[in-house]
Amino acid sequence: MSNNKLAFSKINYIIMIVGVCVLTLGFFIMTLDTEPYGFGFLGLTLGPIVVISGFVIEFVAILYKAKPNQ
Repeated sequence: MSNNKLAFSKINYIIMIVGVCVLTLGFFIMTLDTEPYGFGFLGLTLGPIVVISGFVIEFVAILYKAKPNQ
C-alpha cells in the first residue's frame, strides 16, 4: 500500500504560523511610522528587522526535522 505521510509535521506548521505572524507584525510596524515616506526608525530599522526575522523563522520551519520517537 501507499505510505501517505505529510511533508511537514505539526511542529513545522506551528513554526510556519509563528513566522507568518512575525512577518505581519513587521509590516504593521512599518505602517506605524509617522515620518514622511516611512523614513523614521520604525519604517527603516525596526520593521525590516522584524520582517527579516520572520523570513528566517519561515526558513527554519521548512528545514526543521522532528526527532523520531524511540
